[in-house]
Amino acid sequence: MRFEHLIEINNPRLPLLATFPRQALWLGLMLRVHEPQRFPLGPDRCEVAAGAAPGEWRRTLHFGALRFTDTVRAAVDESVRFVPDPHGETTPVNLTISIESPAEGVLLLRFVYESATPLTTDEALYNDYRQNAWLENDRDMVRTLRQWLTDGVLTVS
Repeated sequence: MRFEHLIEINNPRLPLLATFPRQALWLGLMLRVHEPQRFPLGPDRCEVAAGAAPGEWRRTLHFGALRFTDTVRAAVDESVRFVPDPHGETTPVNLTISIESPAEGVLLLRFVYESATPLTTDEALYNDYRQNAWLENDRDMVRTLRQWLTDGVLTVS
């Protein structure tokens, strides 16, 4: 299974969008790694520890009584990959968020959801619903980052 979409961050042809510096966008993605509870639909709390390699973290996310663990790998200023540990009978779905700049002044976030194994029959029935939920969650994340940019939370020196 693979689901991919883009969200436009900067476009010089759309002057009403505040220009988002790439470094501030990266800082926002790092907040998603280290403080996901600050985002819409985020966990109640998150424990983060250094992983086995530089730019890697192990996390435990708490949603009420539910606990999920994952590994996050970052390529500085380029991409973040979330790799969940298997949980119950659900097929783990990895998420990669990449920062792209296909033209001068244009900045995009590419979201790629993929599983290494096929979805179960039951999971496949709900795939459209899951993809719509992922898309809305990603849009909410970008709205949150835009608000934090406006509020001065994502300042870079």
